[in-house]
Amino acid sequence: MKKGKPFLEIFASAVHEDYRFPILEIFAFLYALGTFAFAGFSIGSSGPEEIVIYGLISSIMGMPLFIFLILVFKNIAYGLGGDIERGTIQTYLSYPLKRRSILTAKLLSALGIALLLFFGVQLFALFVLAPGMILPNIHMVLLTYVAHCGYIFFFTGIILLVTMFIKKGGSALIVGVILYFALSIATSIVLFIAWMTGSILPIQIVALLNPSTALSAYYRIQPFDVIDWAPTLTEATLYVVGNYVIIASLFFIAYYYFSRRLSI
Repeated sequence: MKKGKPFLEIFASAVHEDYRFPILEIFAFLYALGTFAFAGFSIGSSGPEEIVIYGLISSIMGMPLFIFLILVFKNIAYGLGGDIERGTIQTYLSYPLKRRSILTAKLLSALGIALLLFFGVQLFALFVLAPGMILPNIHMVLLTYVAHCGYIFFFTGIILLVTMFIKKGGSALIVGVILYFALSIATSIVLFIAWMTGSILPIQIVALLNPSTALSAYYRIQPFDVIDWAPTLTEATLYVVGNYVIIASLFFIAYYYFSRRLSI
C-alpha cells in the first residue's frame, strides 16, 4: 500500500467527522454574517490609511475569529479526543504511517480547512468593503491577520495538549473554553493594572501571548490611547515573531508527545 493513500484515508475520515452536514454550512453562514454585520471604519477613520485598514480588519475579525476558535476547539477536542476515547485512533495506528503523519492528517482537517474557510470569507469581505485599500497596504493586512490569529493558534496548541493528556473530548473542550475566558479576563485585569501603575512589563508579557495587543499599542487604539506604551512597528512585529515561536514550541511538544509518549 502506498504511503499517500492511508494518509488521504485518515484525512478524508477526519474531514467527514469534523464537517459532517450541516456543520460546514452553519459555520460558513456564521462567518459571513459575523464578518459583514460588524464591519466598520470607525477606528481611525480620519487618520492614515493603514490605521483605517487596521480598524476595518479588527471589526470584521472580532466575532468570526471567536467562531473560528469554537470550530477548531470542537474539531480537535471532539475529533482527536473522540478518536482516542473511542479507540478509533488504534485503527489509524495500524496503517503503514508514522504517528506524526496521523496527527498531521487530523490537524489538516481540524485546523487547515477551518482556516481556509475563515480567510476565504475574510478576504472576500475586504475586497468588497475596501477594494482600493487592500493591495497598497497588503503588508499591514497580512501582519494584522497574523497577529490576531496568533492568539487562536496559541490556544489551539493548548487544547491539543490538553486533549492528549485528558483523552476525553468533552472534558478537553470544557477545559479549553475555561482557559480561554480565564486568560481573557486576566488580560483585562493586567491592562487595568498597567493603566493604574504605569508599568508596561505585564502588558509586554500579554503581548507575547496575544501579539495583536502590540499592534493596538502601535496604532494607539483603546485602551492604549491612555496607557503609556507605544512600541514601534518593528517592536510590534517582534512580538508577533515571539508569539509564533511559542506556538511552534507547543506544537513541537504535541507532536513529540503524540509520537513518543502517548499511550493508547
